[in-house]
This record gives sequence, structure tokens and C-alpha cells, in this order.
Amino acid sequence: MTTRARTATVTWSQANARRLERQHLGDGVPPAGGAAPGVTGAVSAMLGAHAQVLSAAELSIGLRASGVTRTDVRTALWDDRSLVKTFGPRGTVHLLPAEELPMWTGALSAVPWEAGRLPKDARMTPGQVEAVVAAVADSLAGAELTVDELSDEVIARTGPWAGDPVMPAFQGWWPRWRQVMHLAGHRGALRYAPNRGRKATYTNPGISPLPGPEATAALVRRHLHAYGPATPGHFARWLAAPAGWAGKLFEDLASTGAIEEVAFEGSGPAWVVAGDTRFPSEAPRGVRLLPYFDAFAIASRPRELLFPGAAYERALAGGQAGNFPVLLVDGVVAGVWHQRRSGKRIAVTVEPLTALDGARTRELEERVARVGEVMEGIPELTVGKVTVGGHA
Repeated sequence: MTTRARTATVTWSQANARRLERQHLGDGVPPAGGAAPGVTGAVSAMLGAHAQVLSAAELSIGLRASGVTRTDVRTALWDDRSLVKTFGPRGTVHLLPAEELPMWTGALSAVPWEAGRLPKDARMTPGQVEAVVAAVADSLAGAELTVDELSDEVIARTGPWAGDPVMPAFQGWWPRWRQVMHLAGHRGALRYAPNRGRKATYTNPGISPLPGPEATAALVRRHLHAYGPATPGHFARWLAAPAGWAGKLFEDLASTGAIEEVAFEGSGPAWVVAGDTRFPSEAPRGVRLLPYFDAFAIASRPRELLFPGAAYERALAGGQAGNFPVLLVDGVVAGVWHQRRSGKRIAVTVEPLTALDGARTRELEERVARVGEVMEGIPELTVGKVTVGGHA
């Protein structure tokens, strides 16, 4: 049940309940009476599934889509091609709906690019950046290349400077051009293709990005629908965009009446899509498990309200969300968990920060069973201390 707010004030509980509902993480009732989502619907609702670790993306999707397993996600990605694996928000690997790729590339390519913290002698000039992106697009047109094969092609098309080993990597140095590999994805010049053995490959998706103003306006509206009320700062941190750029974007949209301001608990002035001021009348209830870098934990703000009290210290890594899979109780983080797979067996350890009563323990058992269904394994639950560190 929802009620229209009588004032332009939104409480944290209202916002959190609506976010959970729109993420298909609520009480099982689809938002506004709609159908439960499939694979692409779940990915669309969360604005991309973080896929640096593909199994975490598979679980994020499966926990939102009834009956979906990791095989269904892989089928959508590599067979049906209704999903695309590419560089998304924050320059990190995401799964995105293929039909939404023009919007995503149009919006992401409009975000001002900065060289970051690389030493001055490792950086690239604007002209070099454009040359590399063009070389990536040309090299991958009609081809599926490993990163080493792509590197050879980029260097051949641009010059030896692109191959200078100036970027610190895991066990050595990457060539200079790799610092803008994510930017090639944002420009629509690159996406992942199926692995060749154990090696990732890349190809050109062959799409045309939407014009920047149209795409960024669409992405703001989508973000506010999923995670609003939100401030320009919230949006900027989610996207890894300059705060001033995000502020101007919100200002322009407000001037056209596309978004409207509300008073939001914990943030002060914030924004929703114009007219989108209906919020659930009941506080979130229930137990949920979310994997590494789940979109809900990453994008929901203010973070200190989603991670209250002891959860802020236990479930965050220096204030960064996503490094620990989290236990949600009544819509807020109330513990961490970990899974370890051995064949079909999945050992699940859940560490609540406060004791769970009988009803919540039974619900937790149901959530663990669903993890097993999604990951196509046999789960075994232990309630106790999680002894591994973040992102382990």
C-alpha cells in the first residue's frame, strides 16, 4: 500500500522501503502490481549489476528475479545477448541490458574524464586519448581479441608511446593505453565477448550512443526512480563523476521541470523525478542477503543510515560499500556473510550483529536456500563469525 506524501518531506524509512520495492527486494510484491522481473528486468531495475566477480552479479540478479539461476544469466549474456558485459558506472565492469546500451554509452561518455592519480609522465594528452579510443574501435570491429592481441593492434595503430609500460598492475606494468580502456567501453567502442579458454576477449558492440544531453537526462531520471530521493552529490559518487558537473546537470533538469526537490531525512534538499512522490506507508520488513558490490548497497544514501551503528564499522571497508556481502534485516545492514564453494556444496556463514529470533532465523534459512538455487548448489548454513576479510 502506498500513500501520497502530504508534504515535500521524505523520511529515510519511506525512501528505503521504496528503493527495496523498486529493486525487487521487498516483500515479494512487484512494484505497482507489475510482473516479477526476468534477468534483464532485474538488471535494469538496479541500474546495472556489478560484475568484476561474475558470480556476484549472477547472485544479485537471481535474488531479484524469481526462479532465475546463474545459467539463465549466462544464457542472457553469451547466447541471447540480451545482456552486455562492459565498463559501467565508476569505470567498473557491469552487466547492462543490451537495449539500454545506447543510453549508457551516451551518458557515460558525457562524464568529464580525468587522468586520476597517475604520475604526470604516465598520462595521455587529449589527442592521445582520442587516438586510442579510435584504435580500439577499429581493432575490435568484427573481431574478438584478447587484451594482449588488442594491445598489439592499438600500438600498431597509434605509436610506440601507447605501449610504454607506465601503469602499475598486479604483478608488473601495463601499457600506457590501458588507462583509457574503460573509456573505450563508455564510448561504445568495446564490450566483453565470450572467453577464449581462460582468457577474456573483447569486441566492438556496434552501437551508436545517444546524444549526451538526452542520455544524461535519462540516466538521472532512472537513478532517481531507483534510488531517489538523491542529491547531485549522491549521483556523482555513484557514477564517479565530478561533483560540479553533476550539480549543473541537476540544475538544468530542475529548470525544465523534469525533477523536483523534496526534503530528505539525513540529506536535506534532495530530488525525485517530477511527480514521483508516492512512497510506501509501511517500514521495510524481513531478512535479505546481498552479495559483493550489490547495487542496492552501493547506491543507497545516506550510507550511515543504511549501515547504522556497528554495521558501519563491520560491513564497510574505510567507508566503501561492497567489499563485504551484507545481511539486511528490516531494510538496513545488520551483519555480514560469506560463501565458500566446494563442488556442489556451498558453505554459507552468516554473522548477524544482533541475535536473530526464531522467525528471522527461519527466514534466513529460506534466503540461504535461494542462494543455493541461484548458484545451482547445495547450501549449508552456519550462523557465526565471518573470519575472512573484505572481498575475500
